[in-house]
Amino acid sequence: MKIFRYVLLALAVGLIIFNATKLDGEHLLEGDSAVALIGILAAACVIVLIVILQISLRIQKKTKK
Repeated sequence: MKIFRYVLLALAVGLIIFNATKLDGEHLLEGDSAVALIGILAAACVIVLIVILQISLRIQKKTKK
C-alpha cells in the first residue's frame, strides 16, 4: 500500500507537469488549455487526498501505541 501511494503521488506530479506544458497563458479557459487546467486541478486534488491519507495513517499509528 505504501508503494502504491508513492506511485500515485508521482503520477499526479507528472500529470501536473505535463498539463502545465499544454497551458496557453492568453486563453486559459479555451480549448486544450481548459482541459489542461482541469487536469491540473484534478491532480492537485489527488495530491491533497494522498497527503491527508498519510497524515491519518501516522495519527492512527501514534494512537495505537
